[in-house]
Amino acid sequence: MKPKSHTLFHFTSEMSVLKCILRDGFWPRYCLEDIRWLSEDGIDYVAFPTVCFCDIPLSRIQEHVGFYGNFGVGMTKDWALRNGLNPILYVSGNNPLQKQLCALNEHANKLNDTEAVMAAKTTMRFILAHCKPAEGHMIVGGKPAEKEFYQESEWRYVPISEFISPYLKSEKFEDMEKLENENKKTKEHCALRITPQDIKYIFVKSDSDIPEVVNFIQVELDQFPSSDLKVLVSRVTSLESINNDL
Repeated sequence: MKPKSHTLFHFTSEMSVLKCILRDGFWPRYCLEDIRWLSEDGIDYVAFPTVCFCDIPLSRIQEHVGFYGNFGVGMTKDWALRNGLNPILYVSGNNPLQKQLCALNEHANKLNDTEAVMAAKTTMRFILAHCKPAEGHMIVGGKPAEKEFYQESEWRYVPISEFISPYLKSEKFEDMEKLENENKKTKEHCALRITPQDIKYIFVKSDSDIPEVVNFIQVELDQFPSSDLKVLVSRVTSLESINNDL
């Protein structure tokens, strides 16, 4: 059994979100991250704009969807590499790597030029947006849940744009109006476009969900050639059937 997949999976709990992905691509949204491992002046969480994927074999997918949702897509790694996705770096406990990542902020503050300080911190935050504790907390339904992140083999898309904020502090993230405005900017300027050729799997929860997605593909994605849509329809499968085959 291969420990990794040649496909990157993204799951959601809503059929409506799956349809939006198929029609509009991936929308980077601000996600609250546990940064207590950085020991940054008592700051526990910071939100980065991101779209997350997992690189795990189908044999392990049930555990993943049990946490994130039963609707999703599997994207080719060629697509991922073309669009700048990258595996994240997992940091295990209080070790030399963790200490050096923490030291980045101190190094930036020691620069003499204010503009250089801000540039260094922008670079530092982009690197940290691709880092995660091997184990930590994830906010689910407004409450922290324990998670062994390392098992997810996560790849991540973190956009860089002058039109969006590189991060949000937790107080801004918790302000629904401000969060909505920031997410609108990422949708406008940083959406990840996809085509039928980029998609290897379309997942729904049960066999009874398949006709709805097939109809959506045939009616709402008519900007693509009919031959591409036929291939896309053939890639719709249910997690119910996958579980029965394992």
